[in-house]
Amino acid sequence: MSMPKILIVDDDRGVCASLSLLLSKSGYEVYTVHHPSGVEEAIVEFDPHVVLLDMNFTIDTSGRQGLSLLRQIRMWNSRCSVILMTGWATVQLAVEGMKLGARDFIAKPWENKDLLQSVRDILHLHHPESPKVSKEEEQEFRQLIGESDAIQEIMNIVRNVAPTSASVLITGESGVGKEMVAEAIHAHSKRNAEAFVKVNLGAVPTELFESEMYGHRKGAFTGAHEDRDGRFASAQKGTIFLDEIGELATINQVKLLRVLQEKTFDPVGSDKSIKSDVRVISASNRSLLDMVNDGEFREDLYYRINLIRINIPSLSERREDIPLLVKHFSRLVESLHDLDAKYISPEAIKWLAMQDYPGNIRQLKNIVERTILLSGSKRDIGIKEFQSCFDKAAGNKTRVDGLNLQELEIKAIDTALRKYNHSISEASRALGITRSSLYRRIEKYDIRHEPPR
Repeated sequence: MSMPKILIVDDDRGVCASLSLLLSKSGYEVYTVHHPSGVEEAIVEFDPHVVLLDMNFTIDTSGRQGLSLLRQIRMWNSRCSVILMTGWATVQLAVEGMKLGARDFIAKPWENKDLLQSVRDILHLHHPESPKVSKEEEQEFRQLIGESDAIQEIMNIVRNVAPTSASVLITGESGVGKEMVAEAIHAHSKRNAEAFVKVNLGAVPTELFESEMYGHRKGAFTGAHEDRDGRFASAQKGTIFLDEIGELATINQVKLLRVLQEKTFDPVGSDKSIKSDVRVISASNRSLLDMVNDGEFREDLYYRINLIRINIPSLSERREDIPLLVKHFSRLVESLHDLDAKYISPEAIKWLAMQDYPGNIRQLKNIVERTILLSGSKRDIGIKEFQSCFDKAAGNKTRVDGLNLQELEIKAIDTALRKYNHSISEASRALGITRSSLYRRIEKYDIRHEPPR
């Protein structure tokens, strides 16, 4: 794309002039429209990549005119991306705009740096015109192992999103490798020379959230004997990975949203705000949208962290990746424990690819590591060796009252469905899996499911 096209729609000619100068200097072709009546022709003739759309064209400040025009723009040209702009910004207005297809929401007066970054990110993500990842490029993604279509798609998304500062939400069952995808994004970003800070929000006590995330000053509370930097300060100019964000208490969701919106944070006991320059990647094994609908997760925070979403399928949904993963883990174990190379038979690899892994990649890695370590001086490893470790691992962790792993899973799902009157949302939350995962298991095991009464 030699010169991306930006359409500015604003009745304030001074605003249009300022934006035109800023964007033209940055290498964009710019066209301006001062009244809604001229937008359709500009969309058709100019064919912009990005539209900067003002929300109000009369004394009305509700933003409804902008939302109505946004709907029409999406009909006229669904390919172009829209950034909403208004001097009368509200959270609800931003949420409505994002639901209707806007890519970002910028309040006036804007920061030139932030506006340009938003335009660059949107162009990179939604108008990349980039070829499919080559075999050579795939080798760069050492954190991501696999040849399945799902993994290839994730690699492509990582390749496009990594150079930007866009927020990313990674979803999937426990053990599928959400942290590895986050690390891959950071490793291929412009921030890769800076810190990658991991935070398990499910392990941060509610009352210590602000101190842990934003730091505190000496004397701020009992026990604060010295100044302490929080996780956001540690991640400055780098990336912060907010794992298990669905476990964050509502009161702390508000505090996190403020930091993400205003890009500043206040250490506990300090009256001085600190500018935040941090790329945010979040992850959850729960359905945040279901939580939003159930009133458990803030809708505005959901849209703030969910600019780009990457869903990682379970291992059972990409069995073709298991052989590569087995070989990868075996090499890691041999290197870590300084062992001679082992030969894993093709029959054993095929057998492993046919097994179920409720713990996903984490469980497969454990099985491979245990088998190799217990094989002693044996150079050749077959089905028998893996089966022995697989049975012991499954039995030690899941056998209850004589039930094997599959029977226990069926019983747990049936019990949860009955307890919560067959509500998929409540049952999946109680089981710690997503709604889609629960539906797949109901179908797989042919479990009777009745609509809530």
